[in-house]
Formats: sequence, C-alpha cells, structure tokens
Amino acid sequence: MAILAVGPGVIRETVRLAALEVPGVQRVGRGGPAWRILVAGPSVRIRVRDGRVSVSVWVVAKPRQRLVPLTGAVREAVASAVVRLLGMELGGVTVVVDGVGA
Repeated sequence: MAILAVGPGVIRETVRLAALEVPGVQRVGRGGPAWRILVAGPSVRIRVRDGRVSVSVWVVAKPRQRLVPLTGAVREAVASAVVRLLGMELGGVTVVVDGVGA
C-alpha cells in the first residue's frame, strides 16, 4: 500500500482557493497597507500535528457583507476542502476578517 503525503504548499493553496470560492470574500489576505504583510505574516497558516490539520486564514470581505455568516461559510468551505479534497483529518479552522474592500 502506497502512502501519499500532502505538502504544506498544497494545503495552503487548497485553503486559499476554498476561501475565495465563498461569495462575499474579496480576497484572501490582510487588509490595510502592503507593509503589513511583511510584519503580520502569511494570510494562510497551517499546522499539522498528530495527523490533524489546523488552519488559520485571513480574508478581506466585499462591502455590505454580514461578517458572522461570511466567516461561517469560509470555515465550512475550508473544512470541507481539507477533509474531502485532501483526505486529511481537521483539527480546526480559524477565520479572521481583516478588512472590508472598497
């Protein structure tokens, strides 16, 4: 039986694409000036421990979005992608709305 390993880059890109598919998400990333990216770090962070993936993702919402339902939809989309597409066990998903686009 072959074992398939999924690299961190694949996990990050899967999370990013899953979040972008949610209506109301303008982009996956940090809000504010571009220099914040250098200080705050990447917009998708993953941690794999004991075979479980924990994800944190920062998004910028489109204007006039209800943020609580939006974060729930992003959380659900990311969790589904990790479990269904990657076949990995989920430890948790944290979604941070870091701004509202213009």
